[in-house]
Amino acid sequence: MTESKFVFPGEEVASEEEYLAAEGTFAENGIVYASQVGELVLDDTDCVARVVSPNPPNVLAVGDIVYGVVGDIRNTMATADVYVKEGVDRRLGGDTYATIHVSKISQGYTDDVSKELRKGDFIRAKVTAIKPALQLTTKDDHLGVIRAQCSKCKTEMIRSKKGDGLYCPECKYAMPRKLANDYGDVEL
Repeated sequence: MTESKFVFPGEEVASEEEYLAAEGTFAENGIVYASQVGELVLDDTDCVARVVSPNPPNVLAVGDIVYGVVGDIRNTMATADVYVKEGVDRRLGGDTYATIHVSKISQGYTDDVSKELRKGDFIRAKVTAIKPALQLTTKDDHLGVIRAQCSKCKTEMIRSKKGDGLYCPECKYAMPRKLANDYGDVEL
């Protein structure tokens, strides 16, 4: 039989003699306590106590698709501030400062990060690691720059006719980028 009720953090929910602490709980001195607000589930089949939150935190996992803005370009990497996870409307919880190593930017060989990404570019990327630090890749066709501004006049850039870079319709400045296959069609 499985029993449930609503509990708050710090509330005693079970004894370790009967149930082991699982998600949303912790054990101390033989007592299991809730570590988050939610529904307490005492699972008699697995002998575990867990608390299921009605509004779980929005945390990243390896494989998640995220949107962010390139913050800096260095010799062997770019940094980005990640703002949202694809398919989720609420802000991310936790550290959102990420790195993209030069080897994870494009499918082809890249020796110059600034030929692929520029400061201020809006990107779509995939999470490749969470610890010890948030790491991203833009290698896939659907990943990369989704919106960019001209570094000279700040006009939104359009895809060049060849499709391999960007072109400023205002000042006629052209530059290469690692573009997502739907560059310019993404609503922000």
